[in-house]
Amino acid sequence: MIREMMDEDLPVILGMEKELFPENPWPEDQYHYELHENPFAQVFILEKDGRTAGYADLWILYDQAQIANIGVSKEFQRQGCGQELLQHCIREAVRLNCENITLEVRIDNTPAITLYEKNDFINAAVRRNYYEDGTDAYLMIKPLGGLEYDDNTGN
Repeated sequence: MIREMMDEDLPVILGMEKELFPENPWPEDQYHYELHENPFAQVFILEKDGRTAGYADLWILYDQAQIANIGVSKEFQRQGCGQELLQHCIREAVRLNCENITLEVRIDNTPAITLYEKNDFINAAVRRNYYEDGTDAYLMIKPLGGLEYDDNTGN
C-alpha cells in the first residue's frame, strides 16, 4: 500500500536514509520542509506487511515532475518495491498532466539506473560533482506527454 507520509513516519524514514545514504542522508529538517512547506512536494510511503518498505518524494512543478528522493529499505530491496514506488510517481505525474518526469542518480548506482532504464528513462546529461562527495549524477528523463491517466483504473 502506498500512502502519504506523515510526521509519525519520520523516525523510520530517517533511519532508512542513514542506512541507504550514510555519506549524505537527508536531515530531518529537509523532510519537515517537504511535508509542510514545499508546495510542490508529494511524499509517499510504501508499506508491506504493516512495515515501511520505502518512500518517494515527488515534486510537481506545473507541467514537469521530478523525483527528488526515493529509497527502499535494504530488507525490502529486490522485491519489486522500487518498481512500485517509481510506477506510483509516474502515474501521479501522468494524472497531473506532466510532460516529463526527471531524476538524478549517482553514476555508480547500477541497480537504480537499471530500474530507471527498464521504465523508459533516458540518460539526458551528466551533472558533474552533484553529490557532496564529488560523485557525478546522471540526469534521467522520461517523456510523459501524450500519456493518459484513466480515472477508472488508476493507470
